Amino acid sequence: MQFNSFVFFLFLPIVFLLYWGVLQRNLRWQNAFLVLSSYVFYGWWDWRFLILIAFTSLCSWWSGLLIYKYKSNSLLFLWLNIGINLLILGTFKYYNFFVSNFVEAFVLLGFSLHVTSLQLILPVGISFYTFQALSYSIDIYKKKIRPTEDYIAFFAYVSFFPQLVAGPIERATNLLPQLLKSRSFKYEEAVDGCRQILWGFFKKVLIADNCAVYVDTVFSDYTQYNASTLWFGALMFTFQIYGDFSGYSDIAIGTAKLFGIRLKKNFNLPYFSRNVAEFWKRWHISLNTWFVDYVYIPLGGGRNGKWKKIRNTIIIFLTSGLWHGANWTYVLWGLYHALLFVPLILTGGNKKYNNIVAEGKRVPSIREFLNILITFVLILFGWIIFRATSISQAYGYMGKMFDYSSFTTPNDPLTLIKLLVFCSVLTTNEWFQRQRDHGLDLKIKSPVARYAIYFTMLFFIIAGSGNPVTFIYFQF
Repeated sequence: MQFNSFVFFLFLPIVFLLYWGVLQRNLRWQNAFLVLSSYVFYGWWDWRFLILIAFTSLCSWWSGLLIYKYKSNSLLFLWLNIGINLLILGTFKYYNFFVSNFVEAFVLLGFSLHVTSLQLILPVGISFYTFQALSYSIDIYKKKIRPTEDYIAFFAYVSFFPQLVAGPIERATNLLPQLLKSRSFKYEEAVDGCRQILWGFFKKVLIADNCAVYVDTVFSDYTQYNASTLWFGALMFTFQIYGDFSGYSDIAIGTAKLFGIRLKKNFNLPYFSRNVAEFWKRWHISLNTWFVDYVYIPLGGGRNGKWKKIRNTIIIFLTSGLWHGANWTYVLWGLYHALLFVPLILTGGNKKYNNIVAEGKRVPSIREFLNILITFVLILFGWIIFRATSISQAYGYMGKMFDYSSFTTPNDPLTLIKLLVFCSVLTTNEWFQRQRDHGLDLKIKSPVARYAIYFTMLFFIIAGSGNPVTFIYFQF
């Protein structure tokens, strides 16, 4: 089930009313209802995949109890759970990729191999809920949390439908305690959740989905377009992926608020970053902190000198790239960002920016503006690699961007002007709201003015919506 589907607009109010109107006084039944609702939400695509998420939940819950009870064998139970979950993830997501590359490697050496590939459908969101389940058993082993015997609450933790298929990737330290204590309906929190949902749909429907049409046209046959069109195609994808993914996160976080649950912030204005290191503190925060805590730090982090810090940084960027999909473009995208990150480690620039840009000011300084612009362009080139279907397409696309036609009129200028207006509205609002929780966290006293903004946005969302476009990160 997709957020931007008619079925979801029926599903959400029904679940909301039953959750608060019928089951509010019984926490266990409330959590059981969350599990049932989440399984309906997830099983709407293909009910067979419910077996996988149930198996992942059962293995991780049981391993947590064994790790805690049998401390002398805790490492064995931890690795058993990690192995089982990564085997499932690897089989569905990477088996054919590694097999085909293995065969191609032997062909280059003059050998011919015949290995059978598997006709598997990638389960939606498998990378997200697998990482969420793994963090639970790892945190128990590290003695950060104690295991819960409440398997219903744990199943709700793994499958909580607002963030199930595209994050944020929650930790048990944040989400599980909320599921283990009684929750009461809070009107102000629910209203704020609705505002954040509306803001998420604005980014998804008006920004991402409209940009997607232009981007798909340009990337599908980039050799037929002039350089200026390719530049704008890359620019529109930069806004598309942000509107799509951060829009999903806003809808997820807002929806969770309707059920009295607080999820972690997943995006924090990444395109206002002043260098690439700051960008990665602000983009897909839940995944990046996951890799830092469970890959980077166990490898030694930055404790043993800069060169080992560089090595570990490159490893997590390559791993993060591969996490996104079974394609060499994602690995190259990870390597590209690792290479951008290395000079910052050597100069200490990776620790430079932890505050909000132009804090307390209306506009940034010239230096801040130039840093933001340079960082944005570097990120844009990375997104070309990410969007391309192959490394050769990424190379060809970027190569064609630099010729005399960069100064000509791009194709379909009227559509492009409309998209640029939408993106400008998004950017302007996020700039002035950069110290708020989200784009519609408005501090306007007049209710008439507030609701005029809400209904205007709702009108444009409905008017600008066409056939629902699948969220980009569903494929990961």
